Amino acid sequence: MYEILLVIYLVVSLALIGMILIQQGKGADMGSSFGAGASATVFGSSGAGNFMTKTTTILATVFFVLSIVLGSLTASQIKQADEWENLEAPASTVVPANQDVPASEESQNNSDVPN
Repeated sequence: MYEILLVIYLVVSLALIGMILIQQGKGADMGSSFGAGASATVFGSSGAGNFMTKTTTILATVFFVLSIVLGSLTASQIKQADEWENLEAPASTVVPANQDVPASEESQNNSDVPN
């Protein structure tokens, strides 16, 4: 069910983006009011605004409802514990700070550090 809603959410969001991008701004109406090609539009001189506005409103409403539904479905799920969550070193490999490691005479002679 979650995957189906996620696919619908993706399709609705892409359709909403497309509807917003093909709409004309408020400044484009000035030229069309003086007969600059308004009769050659697909929806007529005034039909495009109403159709596009209603479609955008419906898509936006579906988008927000799906956002809330998907958010509530995700919030109610319990996450599985990750095995990489606790990366602390085991206690047996930690050397106590108060013990020094003695250096041997042989390691000092073969050292790359100059005397």
